[in-house]
Amino acid sequence: MSVQQGSVVLRQPHRPRAISFLGLETIGGWAVKVYGISAAADVPRPALVAATVETAASLLPSPARTDSRYGIGFAIAHDAADYCFALVDWWHGEHEIHQRLFSAPRERPDALSPHPGEAIGCVWELAVTDFERRAWLRHVLANPAGPDPDAYLNAHFTGRV
Repeated sequence: MSVQQGSVVLRQPHRPRAISFLGLETIGGWAVKVYGISAAADVPRPALVAATVETAASLLPSPARTDSRYGIGFAIAHDAADYCFALVDWWHGEHEIHQRLFSAPRERPDALSPHPGEAIGCVWELAVTDFERRAWLRHVLANPAGPDPDAYLNAHFTGRV
């Protein structure tokens, strides 16, 4: 299959966005790395970050630690150009990421509800997911000294994508 050159129409040129590590939160026995992305600033609005953490607290499985859950995850608050997004991810079964995606209108960042589509993330959010996948592989799955969850939790992504 070939794609005709020029068949992808961009609404606007790509503009790199800052991706920031906002901190490690303890949420109901979970250790959650919180990241922020914003289309308009270096960090998302505080109301969206707070709503993302509250959403994580309401949906992360309980108990946090079982034979197949480690109480470790990450969340992304993305103040995008068109919507507010919250992605809540957690590690399950050694090598799986489970995720829930939420969205809200730009003018109501605290009104997050399950996203009504099939999306898993945009190029900016997936940069965080890719970093977290690589960090899990390096510090937990393929670590010659054995799984080191603390090293994983201390690995953070910050950059422009």
